[in-house]
Amino acid sequence: MILWPMKKETDIRRGRHCVFLKHVHLVFVTKYRRQIFDHDATEKLRTYFSNVCADFEAERVEMDGGPDHVHLLINYPPKLAISSLVNSLKGVSSRLLRRDRPDIAVRYY
Repeated sequence: MILWPMKKETDIRRGRHCVFLKHVHLVFVTKYRRQIFDHDATEKLRTYFSNVCADFEAERVEMDGGPDHVHLLINYPPKLAISSLVNSLKGVSSRLLRRDRPDIAVRYY
């Protein structure tokens, strides 16, 4: 079963001494599976995740989810530790979403 179609050879990223195409599929779930992601929150998260990925020289390929979770497909360079990327994605998105949507912060934190 193929989840994502293979990219074309032109989409393969090149470094100084390597050629790579590394993906990671991440799923972020809300605490207690509370349903807080409406359309507005999802669009804000899309922007936050794209900005964090750009800071790490990674690429957010795809994002989708439901009211209580978010799926991310990220293309990242081999020099990047996935743990540092995940830490930054979770921390920045949580902080900015609570800042921009105080109704979520009041209800759920």
